[in-house]
Amino acid sequence: MKASLLFLLACTAVLAVGARAEEPKALVQKVQELAQKATAMAKDAFSRVRESEAAQQARQWLSDNAELAKQRLVWLKEQLAELWKKTPAL
Repeated sequence: MKASLLFLLACTAVLAVGARAEEPKALVQKVQELAQKATAMAKDAFSRVRESEAAQQARQWLSDNAELAKQRLVWLKEQLAELWKKTPAL
């Protein structure tokens, strides 16, 4: 990802150097197009990082709470067994 952004920045620099040879409007158009591409790529990269961080936090939460969930299920099973014993047979 860094290489792609660096490549786009390098292309922008090359276009800027070539500005003397081209019309200003055409150069502005090209720079705007490259800037839009770079912005889209950066947004995509940040989105992936956020998704990755969220997934990591979810895995950590599941890992931290797995034992507690098991304990609660055992407790619930015991409570249901007690309730079942107290229920009169029909």
